[in-house]
Amino acid sequence: MNAIKDSVHDYIGLDALAEDLVDAPEMQRLRHVKQLSTVRLVYPSANHTRFEHSLGVYHLAARALDHLEIDGDRARHVRAAALLHDIGHGPYGHQTEEVIRRRTGAHHDEIGHLLDGTEVAAALVAHGLDPDRVAAIVRGEGELGQLVSGELDVDRMDYLVRDAHHTGVPYGTIDTGRLVRELRYRDGELVLAAGNVQTAESLLLARALMNGTVYRHHVSRIAGAMLERASERLLDAGAVGVDEFRRMADHDLLVALRDHVPDLGRRIERRDLYKRAVWQPLAGVPADVVEMDYEAARAAAAEIADAAGVDPDDVLVDVPARPRFTESRTRVVVDGAVRRLEEASELVTGLRAAERTQWRLGVYAPAAATDNVRDAATEVLGLAETRSGTGE
Repeated sequence: MNAIKDSVHDYIGLDALAEDLVDAPEMQRLRHVKQLSTVRLVYPSANHTRFEHSLGVYHLAARALDHLEIDGDRARHVRAAALLHDIGHGPYGHQTEEVIRRRTGAHHDEIGHLLDGTEVAAALVAHGLDPDRVAAIVRGEGELGQLVSGELDVDRMDYLVRDAHHTGVPYGTIDTGRLVRELRYRDGELVLAAGNVQTAESLLLARALMNGTVYRHHVSRIAGAMLERASERLLDAGAVGVDEFRRMADHDLLVALRDHVPDLGRRIERRDLYKRAVWQPLAGVPADVVEMDYEAARAAAAEIADAAGVDPDDVLVDVPARPRFTESRTRVVVDGAVRRLEEASELVTGLRAAERTQWRLGVYAPAAATDNVRDAATEVLGLAETRSGTGE
C-alpha cells in the first residue's frame, strides 16, 4: 500500500484500486480545480484542490468503515465512491454548478456519465467493482451512501478541517477522529452514539462559522456572480459546448473567458471586481424577491440596469437560498433513543437565528455605477431602507 503525505491527515494509505483510480484522467483533472474557487480571492493561501480533498474523504471513509466493522466488497465500493465523489464538478466547483445544471439537468454528484467508457470505469471493473453501485453511493443512496453524502458524511468532515487549515481560519477545526469513531447504524440510519450531542453540535457550529467568514464572504459572492454571468455568456455565444465546459479545469475557463468574454474575464482574472450597490438583510427584502429564481433575477437585473442607465451586464442580482441547516437533522442517540440534533440541542435555535441574520441580498455593479444602481434597485425590487456595502 502506497502512502501519500497530506497536510491535514498526515499519511493517507492507498490500496491497489485507489492507486489506479488516482492515476485516471478524471481524477487528475481535480488537481486543477480549486476546492474554494473564488474564496481564494479573499484568503490567498486557500489554493488547495479537489484532488487533495478527495484523498481526505477517502481516508476518513476508510477509518469510518473500520470503526463500523464494514469490510469486504461493501467497504471497497464505499472507498471508491469517497475517492470519486467530486469528479462530476465543473471548473470552479460550486460556482459553475448551477450553470451546468440549468443546461444539462445534472447535479455534480450524478457521475454515471463519467463511469461509462472511461479509465475510471475500467479500473473499477478490473478490480471487481460495479460502477453503477459506486455512482449510487456518491448520490447518497442506500445505507452506505449516507457515509459519503448525508448529514454525517465524511465529505463535510474533511472540507471543514481542510478549508479551515488552508484559509488560516480556526472555526472549522472539528474533531474528525471522534466523529468517525462514534458513528453507528441504527435501523439503517447513520447516527452518532450516545454521549455525542456536543460532538454533533461542534459540526453544526463549525459549518455555521465557516459560512459566515469563508464560504459566504461578500467578495467571493461578487466574484462568483461575475463568474456565473461570464460562463453563461460563454456558452450562449457557442464558444464552447456544455460538455466541454463541464470538463474544464479552472485555468481552462479563465483562458476561455479572457478570449471570449473579455470584459468580465479580465476583471475576474485581475480581481477587479464589481462593488456592492445593495447589501440588504432578509427583513428588508420582499418575500417574492427572496424566492426569485434565476430567470426572475436576470430579468430584475436587466430592469435595474435600464432604470440606472447602465449596460445590462453591469448589474448582477444575487439572491442566495434561504438559510438551511441540514446538519440540524443529524441523528444522535440520547437516552437510548435516536433523536435529531434539532430536538436535542438548544444551540440549533440560536444558530438558525444567526444564519437568518447573516443572509443578504446582493446587487453588484462597477464602482462608478453603484449609486445609480442602488437607487434603481430600491425602486425595482421594492426594498426597505437600502443598505449598500462599502468598498467590495
